[in-house]
Amino acid sequence: MYHTLLIPLDGSRHAEKALSIAAQLGRDSSAVLYLLHVKELPDDIGLLVGSSGQPFTEERRLELARHADDQARAAFDGARRAVDLSGLDVHEVIQEGRPADTILRQATEVGAEAIVMGSRGMSELKGMLMGSVSHKVMHAAGCTVITVT
Repeated sequence: MYHTLLIPLDGSRHAEKALSIAAQLGRDSSAVLYLLHVKELPDDIGLLVGSSGQPFTEERRLELARHADDQARAAFDGARRAVDLSGLDVHEVIQEGRPADTILRQATEVGAEAIVMGSRGMSELKGMLMGSVSHKVMHAAGCTVITVT
């Protein structure tokens, strides 16, 4: 039985399936569900695929921040439309950082006994180049990790 579950959401179909399974587990054991969206910081992935860097102005930073907030809200709203969470103790958390590191840190902070996550997310090209987030989390988590395809 799990009492605290962390479910990373990125808007992908796999994440929604993971939430569906987490909701079932949560109902069976009266668990608290923490829905996590990670606002990813800009990185050098463009350099890896041949793009030139652009100046990072304050205006661009604010534009990216607004876009990231919109993505977080869309991920939560989409998940809530796809999965019935009624009767469950659900908390939404938005953190900024690199996804795998942020998921692991948040799992520790909330005392998660399990992380339930999709095996593939929205950034499949980046996953092929850099390694998947779920793979990194599975190998570094201090709790059970359930990956969903």
